[in-house]
Amino acid sequence: MTLLYIVVATLAGGILSVLVAASLTVALLGRVVQGLVSLSAGVLLGTSLLHVLPEAFESGAADPHDLFLTLLIGLLSFWLLEKAELYRHGHHHEGDGHHHHHEFDAHQAGKGGFSILLGDSIHNFCDGIIIAAAFLADVQLGIVTAMAVVAHEIPQEAGDYIVLLNAGFSRRKALMFNALSGLAAVLGGVVGYFVVGPWESLFPYLLVVAASSFIYVAVADLLPQLQQRLSWRQVLAQIAWLGAGLALVTAATGVLHSHAH
Repeated sequence: MTLLYIVVATLAGGILSVLVAASLTVALLGRVVQGLVSLSAGVLLGTSLLHVLPEAFESGAADPHDLFLTLLIGLLSFWLLEKAELYRHGHHHEGDGHHHHHEFDAHQAGKGGFSILLGDSIHNFCDGIIIAAAFLADVQLGIVTAMAVVAHEIPQEAGDYIVLLNAGFSRRKALMFNALSGLAAVLGGVVGYFVVGPWESLFPYLLVVAASSFIYVAVADLLPQLQQRLSWRQVLAQIAWLGAGLALVTAATGVLHSHAH
């Protein structure tokens, strides 16, 4: 039953994000992605700091010092992976900061297409393992974690889709490659179920690694994108989206807890 949950949860992220990308025009995606980036920053921070980390620490199965060390190593590891371009995000624009972050020059887009797909697949595979570990620890935690993954998958995949189109991929090809990289999450989930399952004592550490991945993406990738000079209306919109992400996590946690008792 747990394996079924894991497969459904990992599939959901990939399918939903591809559907969102397919159903919106590129111009609309460019506008919507900004709101979704704020929303997912809220969801990721809320999930990691209010749910996943407390769960890991309350388990009592690991020394808090070891868990904090794991968090530190996790954050630094994701930073190094991003340096190696293996943990890149499609909506992450390297540049002088003056351009809108979906205007890529042709040279960067050409290079970017396949490196983004490779990075995305590795990222999705890790997400799958994270979801598996969360479900194995606790079904409720699995649902909230899967929700956080889906929330940051959607703007990420939408961003990747725009990059692939700019890299010269046709709409169909861009969607197909995006869907294929999404399947890496299912593979990660299944591998996680069989590999992680027997090592129950590692769950708190895996949850902390999951939290470090969420915190890193939110703090290093999403929040900096929101630091542009904006009108007060746009700033209020960002805060509202971010708050909505936090509220979503809090509400989901409350609903799941009330069903559990």
